Amino acid sequence: MKFKLSFLLLNLVVLSVCAQNLKSAGDRYFFQYKYEQAVKEYEKESKETVLTTQQFLNYAEAYFNTKQFKKAWQTYEMILESDAIVTPFHYNKMLRSLYAISGKDEMNKYLENDTILKEASWAENAKFNFDIENKKDVVLPNYTIFNIKGNSIAADFSPSFYKDKLLFTSDRVLTLAKKKKKKEERIYLDIYESEIEDDGDITNVKPYNSIPKANFHEATPYYSAELDKLFYVLSNEKNGEMLYDEKGKNALSIAEVDRNNRFNFILKHLSTSFYYPFYDANSQRLYFAANFEDSSYGGTDIYYVNTSNGQIMSAPINLGPRVNTPGNEISPFVFENGLYFSSDVFYGYGGMDIYKSNLKADGSAGVPINLGKGINSAKDDFGFIVKNNTTGGLEGYFSSNRDGGKGKDDIYGFTVAEKPKLNTIVLQGKTLNPLTNIRIGNVAIKVLDQNNKVIKELESAEDGSYEIEVPWQEKITIIASKKKYSLFRQFYTAEELKNKKQTPIYLDFADDFVVEKEGKSMLKLNKFIFKTKSSKLTPDIIKELDKAITIIKKFPEFNLQIESHTDSKGGSSSNFRISQARADNIKKYLLNNGIPSKNILYTIGYGEDHVLNKCVNGVYCIDYFHAENRRCNIVVLNYKELY
Repeated sequence: MKFKLSFLLLNLVVLSVCAQNLKSAGDRYFFQYKYEQAVKEYEKESKETVLTTQQFLNYAEAYFNTKQFKKAWQTYEMILESDAIVTPFHYNKMLRSLYAISGKDEMNKYLENDTILKEASWAENAKFNFDIENKKDVVLPNYTIFNIKGNSIAADFSPSFYKDKLLFTSDRVLTLAKKKKKKEERIYLDIYESEIEDDGDITNVKPYNSIPKANFHEATPYYSAELDKLFYVLSNEKNGEMLYDEKGKNALSIAEVDRNNRFNFILKHLSTSFYYPFYDANSQRLYFAANFEDSSYGGTDIYYVNTSNGQIMSAPINLGPRVNTPGNEISPFVFENGLYFSSDVFYGYGGMDIYKSNLKADGSAGVPINLGKGINSAKDDFGFIVKNNTTGGLEGYFSSNRDGGKGKDDIYGFTVAEKPKLNTIVLQGKTLNPLTNIRIGNVAIKVLDQNNKVIKELESAEDGSYEIEVPWQEKITIIASKKKYSLFRQFYTAEELKNKKQTPIYLDFADDFVVEKEGKSMLKLNKFIFKTKSSKLTPDIIKELDKAITIIKKFPEFNLQIESHTDSKGGSSSNFRISQARADNIKKYLLNNGIPSKNILYTIGYGEDHVLNKCVNGVYCIDYFHAENRRCNIVVLNYKELY
């Protein structure tokens, strides 16, 4: 089996000392990455003694790493059935084993009863990627991929643009020497440079000599044109000797070399290795991969430090569970507000797959989207770099140990004629009261696709902020609701949302449109009256009824009663008739303008039965007081029941 030089950057040296102190032969082989021998030894030891939980986990992982997925799955299941703790890191391998032997559908069924993936974003990421994979109208970019001529039989990986050249990592010299001598010698990584030909292939490969020469690993370079500095990783050493921590572990550090060949360690720790540096000039973040035991979500995670022109200004910050998973994440690269990286999370195609997350204005990352088959294979695909070409498309390189290569890991070039379309729709904003602009928290939000199928449900935060990311749709509908607030329903096309930075959601507060009067809950309207002895709607009345229509459409749950009142002038029977006619005409106008009949339960003409003052028959009143009694109300019968 091939060592994954590219994946963990030859941490073979890391445990070479402490492994000697392990009593179990299975453990020793396991920590030396000799998984086939570890499987055999653990099998023997399990018949002779009781393995510890950690040894069983090692046993299962050794099965996994030798592609014995059925046995890996069975061993992990046995561990779970014993009520032992299975960390998300091992659970990821367990799920990948199930995926390998039974397929995606069986894995998804198993996930329905999941209790181990504590981060909701992991299951959401999986569903998101599976949904995109299943969408029939998704058009994947037509990548042209080629194996570069400069690859060797050794491991060649981690390409990086360097002015008009290409840098990469390889163990080619020592691999060839070892093959000739046929001796067990330690293989160390070095950085190489090459010319880039017009067709993207490389030529004139030679060691890169613009950094201080080291005796051990030098790998995964990244050149920042803005800083004119080279970042790379190297083994912790002093005076030509490796440095070890108290457990006998040698780790990898990140260093920089400037234009004057001045060398400086920038991230160094005796017990923690740092991998794959990348400097983003726009955000001034230095990204890297590492496994900090106190903050890692699984294996190796992607972190960043804030800098000021490359000078570190913060402690390492984990990118969070949206990007980092129970598996391993490596090789970050930022291009045009997209974070590219590789992960061996359970919902990929095989080993390490390349993903892209949209970077938001606040620097956080969106849902990682698999770049799809072609760029990704059933093996490890990583070290993705990309830039614009001269024809409006893209070109770049990545590394892979896919079938058909020349060595353990090869560098592949690619071109794509047109830039890929966005593969997600992102909406973010706040839920607000439009009258006061006050934020509304805990609003239920649904996203519907063009077939009115719910594809996303969430709640806005306490401060009213929300963020939605869904697979690309040509059309979506947003529905938002909260008790005692109006229903928000808005249709959007993808083109409308393409450059929309903020999408506020406005919900009206019911109390702003309802008033308590005469012991009843009524729509808050300006007073309107009919002309004497008339039931004809005037422009002033229509103006208020149009307001009522707007309110009722905002709150379709309202059950209404339309009431009309007269003063005590005239005969009682004629007052009843005219008030009923007025109530009926109000109802007719509402129905003709889109209000469903189910909303209007009653129309009542009270005549002069409910005057508001003492101006009844036989009592003299000036017209000012009679006018108080002439009124029409739209009562919300179920307001208190609703809220």
